[in-house]
Amino acid sequence: MHASSPLPSHSHRARSAHHDTRAVPAGSWRILVVDSDERSARDLTHSLQRHRHDARAVTTGAAALREHSDADVVLLDLDLPDIDGLEICRSIATTSDTPVLAVTAHGSELDCVLGLQAGADDYVVKPYGFRELLARVDAVMRRARPKPEAPMSMRVGPLFIERATRTVELHGRVIPLTRKEFDLLQLLASPPGEVVPRRSILQRIWHDTDMTRSRTIDTHITSLRRKLGSPDWILTVRGVGFRLVQI
Repeated sequence: MHASSPLPSHSHRARSAHHDTRAVPAGSWRILVVDSDERSARDLTHSLQRHRHDARAVTTGAAALREHSDADVVLLDLDLPDIDGLEICRSIATTSDTPVLAVTAHGSELDCVLGLQAGADDYVVKPYGFRELLARVDAVMRRARPKPEAPMSMRVGPLFIERATRTVELHGRVIPLTRKEFDLLQLLASPPGEVVPRRSILQRIWHDTDMTRSRTIDTHITSLRRKLGSPDWILTVRGVGFRLVQI
């Protein structure tokens, strides 16, 4: 651990809205990358920008404390030269509502627990896959900014989903679905086109967190594709999850 530098004092917990008014595309986030390795920070920032995110980087904890309020989410490397990363987590959690995804080379259970107790919303260990990082960012943002309840009915081209009666019609013909198939289709349609990670599907439909059981998702996806008459309705995003598209 690095010796902690003095942090700004705060008399109370201030949860306030962001002041940055920069517009970003739907499904994109303003991401602050905090990494003392300038090359690593630059490469990650460029990768995030290629995926339509408004990403920028800083290399010190002091800069992170100054700029985190203008970000939707902070990717914080806990190994910083000036301020202990855990102290950064605590300060951000105490003074704002900006979610923090802690990044570290230390993957022990104790390191993970300390990071979460310090206020990190999630934890990823180096080396990590970029797709995993994107999925974790999306998951953190869904928890930080939950979507409004799904509308009573949804239409995706010729596909009509009625939540109140739990019925699905395609080109005006009723498609018989099991309870889990309906729940899965409704999740993918809220909204359509957005990638839903496997972990999220397992948690929200099966209330399970054991990813070794995710094969049941594939079984239900296959059944849904068959009942909808085409595999093109539900696209697989390799290594992440699935998305519903209009065909």
